[in-house]
Amino acid sequence: MASLSSQVGILIIDDDKEICDYMETFLTRDGFFVKTLTAPQDALEEVRSGSYHLVILDLMMPKMDGIEILNHIRKIDTDIAVIIFTGYPSLETAVASLKLDVVDYIKKPFNPDEFREVIDRVLKRKGLARDPEEQLHKVIGSTIRSLRKERGLTLKQMARRTSLSVSLLSQIERAESSASISSLYKIAVALDTKITQLFGAF
Repeated sequence: MASLSSQVGILIIDDDKEICDYMETFLTRDGFFVKTLTAPQDALEEVRSGSYHLVILDLMMPKMDGIEILNHIRKIDTDIAVIIFTGYPSLETAVASLKLDVVDYIKKPFNPDEFREVIDRVLKRKGLARDPEEQLHKVIGSTIRSLRKERGLTLKQMARRTSLSVSLLSQIERAESSASISSLYKIAVALDTKITQLFGAF
């Protein structure tokens, strides 16, 4: 299934290579096109390319600080979304960032799930929300996992109750596979719930 998120370009600018590698790994896994830069002076050429929808920018870097880069980015592109993240938050930099239309200001270290929520919120604001069908699979998967854990059931026990494989159940919970109505019915019966419950608040 094609997802809009696979077309979304994210540029990460941070002089810390470990942070760049970590963010590239989990954002690429989420289906984004990701490029990282540890040399902030290279960022402007990348922004000029027009390949990116979102810039994730560290504040404290040698040679050029984040606010200086942000000033240059805004001269090139006034619409691109920018998220600032920093290990040294201050009121001064927060105010300066907001004046330059930053969509969020995040403190390091960050929680990846919270960071994903920020990115989803930014993409929705820019009209780049993930494909609704993909979002539905995520909701179904997380609802099934929550209900299963509430009932103290393992995937193996669920497999025995539903006659579905552990592998398929795991893929459904991780939103890596779409479940048929027949499979959802079996899962709902195994969890002693209505099939409509599995759709959560979607």
